[in-house]
Amino acid sequence: MAADAKLDLSLTRHAIDRMTERGLIMADVLHVIKTGFVYEEPEATTRPDLWKYRIEGLSPNSAGRHVRVVVIPGAEPSVKVVTVMWKDER
Repeated sequence: MAADAKLDLSLTRHAIDRMTERGLIMADVLHVIKTGFVYEEPEATTRPDLWKYRIEGLSPNSAGRHVRVVVIPGAEPSVKVVTVMWKDER
């Protein structure tokens, strides 16, 4: 994706609720998406042509804790944020 391209990012209600519950803000999510890493294989979704990815990384407001953002990339350049969690909590 070109540096000046815009990303169509949407959040599920679940993701918004989890962010609020955990005291995370949109800047945290964006930072993890931009700088984090995918360490696990993607998981199939209910739609056969889409996959879920778990992106992990530190966020500016997490006091050193790792954040996991679960996303489903769609048609370029769209991404749906499914949930947001602390990596050390399951």
